[in-house]
Amino acid sequence: MYYSYFVFQISLLIGFICVKNSAWINYSASIYFEIVTMCDLIMILVFYFVYLFRAYRMLTCISWPLAEFLHYLIGTLLLLIASIVATSKSHSSAGLVAGATFGFLATFLCALSIWLSYKISCITQSTAQYIDNTVL
Repeated sequence: MYYSYFVFQISLLIGFICVKNSAWINYSASIYFEIVTMCDLIMILVFYFVYLFRAYRMLTCISWPLAEFLHYLIGTLLLLIASIVATSKSHSSAGLVAGATFGFLATFLCALSIWLSYKISCITQSTAQYIDNTVL
């Protein structure tokens, strides 16, 4: 499951580099795609450091699983929109086409990560609740 996060990050980074190094046919589509991918990458890095340094133990006022879920949900929707816009405005620009392709791949991987984390957390919670009820 963790390798899907790295593939997601790498596909976002490749999409960003493709769009950044292409000749801009449509400036607004390129900038929107770049901003969405960079914001996603920065937020992924923030959550990575929060879990790496265990800051979630000190900041208990925030529901970290819910915050991560909302980040991935909103990020996936914005990335899907950015990929659609980049595709529709690509007018024979190879960089935008490649960036949009990697954007769609990252969108799929992010949706897959959301589904897997939801599935794992629901199974873990329901199993723990079942075990607690049978013990009582």
